[in-house]
Amino acid sequence: MFKLNLVPGKLTLQDIRRINKEHTVVTLDSSAKQKIDRANATILKIVEEDRTVYGVNTGFGLLANQKIKKEDLEDLQRRIVLSHSAGIGEYVSNATVRLMMILKVNSLSLGFSEIRLKIIEALISLVNSEVYPCVPKKGSVGASGDLAPLAHMSAILLGYGYVNHKGEILEAKKGLKLAGLEPMVLGAKEGLALLNGTQLSTTFALEGLFYAEDLFASAIITGSMTTEAVLGSRAPFDERVHTIRGHKTQIDTAKLYRDMLEDKSEISLTHINCDRVQDPYSIRCQPQVMGACLTQIRNSAETLLTEANGVTDNPLIFVDEADVISGGNFHAEPIAFASDNLALAISEIGALSERRMALLVDKHLSQLPPFLVDNGGINSGFMIAQVTSAALASENKALAHPSSVDSLPTSANQEDHVSMATYAGRRLKDMAENTAGILGIELLAAAQGMDFRSPNKSTCKIEEAKKILRDEVSFYDEDRYFTEDIEKAIMIVSSGVYNKYLDKNLIPSF
Repeated sequence: MFKLNLVPGKLTLQDIRRINKEHTVVTLDSSAKQKIDRANATILKIVEEDRTVYGVNTGFGLLANQKIKKEDLEDLQRRIVLSHSAGIGEYVSNATVRLMMILKVNSLSLGFSEIRLKIIEALISLVNSEVYPCVPKKGSVGASGDLAPLAHMSAILLGYGYVNHKGEILEAKKGLKLAGLEPMVLGAKEGLALLNGTQLSTTFALEGLFYAEDLFASAIITGSMTTEAVLGSRAPFDERVHTIRGHKTQIDTAKLYRDMLEDKSEISLTHINCDRVQDPYSIRCQPQVMGACLTQIRNSAETLLTEANGVTDNPLIFVDEADVISGGNFHAEPIAFASDNLALAISEIGALSERRMALLVDKHLSQLPPFLVDNGGINSGFMIAQVTSAALASENKALAHPSSVDSLPTSANQEDHVSMATYAGRRLKDMAENTAGILGIELLAAAQGMDFRSPNKSTCKIEEAKKILRDEVSFYDEDRYFTEDIEKAIMIVSSGVYNKYLDKNLIPSF
């Protein structure tokens, strides 16, 4: 369990990673409460003065010119939540909903969104009680915020919809009772404050970031193992090569390989005077390709952390000036771009791994038995495992197509450019699963190749990383039901167990 004292706008990537993985108990820092109350008082005064403010006493979207009577303001907020609860598809995971809700609390608590403290505290109570709204995956275009998903989150507060409590689907009112709550009535602007925002898009993208970081770490390990298995040269990882080019991420990545490969190993000493001039690119250019992926990971991390701690509501309340300004912070274009760049990194990590895998099974290049098995012919070995890698890499190429270049007008052309950030982030999980499969297969193949170099050993770190696999999967001595081996290797790749081999200062959320 993660105990989080939430100081609005101060979440770290390490906090966010833990929220995404663990049951989280949130307390709202006392510093937030005065800001929340002041913003609420400002709106109440505006309502009393009968000033026209979008979303407070007007309709929404193209209906913004419709003035709403004072006696109908509460009903207006109820109706927007119910009408906008229009998502479809499978429910997102509890972990995703938990992070989305905490990001929403973080944003609302900065004091620019006009919402009563009791509403924010109700969201916190749901999180702390592990009562998670059932939120459909599909239905947001990532502008005007994630309206449908956040409406499904908010409808629970009114007693509508369903919740997931420890795997059991319950009606909203039963969920509220578990959290010690009763159905609530929303005040002026509160429904819109809950619905406007990029929290689901941002959550999907953050999850994609964490996937990418874990895959990056595993790929450093599998790539180092493959380098040893195919008797690759250490020269391309020399610090001087990367320093003169100047890219910080390439320099950092080359060091990660040097840390794994160290200076010498028994395997490396067997080919110190070999006649091979250069290794294939999938071995020789690992720092360049993986360094470029690390650039995208770091840049996306910076964007996503900023968004997670920002205000994406509309309109915004500026208490000191008693101003209410309609803007466009709900437009998730930064998140769409970050997700698209993460998609490129995840795809390329897998693409490079698949090429190393293909190298391992090619006896002419690897100097290993064909398809990494003795008695080839009666044994097929890793032949079709490499085909699976190719299939996954190819699928990722299609999924990597940028979502941010697409836009369809909504709300009768009032909302005429949207980001498609929600899908941009959501598809990263599928891509990460594909790349984990590719890396899992390479891990098996690299360990197999190293075993064929026995009794010569690799470096201490590589041997240790190999043992993690060998504790679960034995040497492939003859054909067997292969998918179970692959599933175990994927679990290792996805678990984050190889993260410990990387300098934590080099990866944003480690």
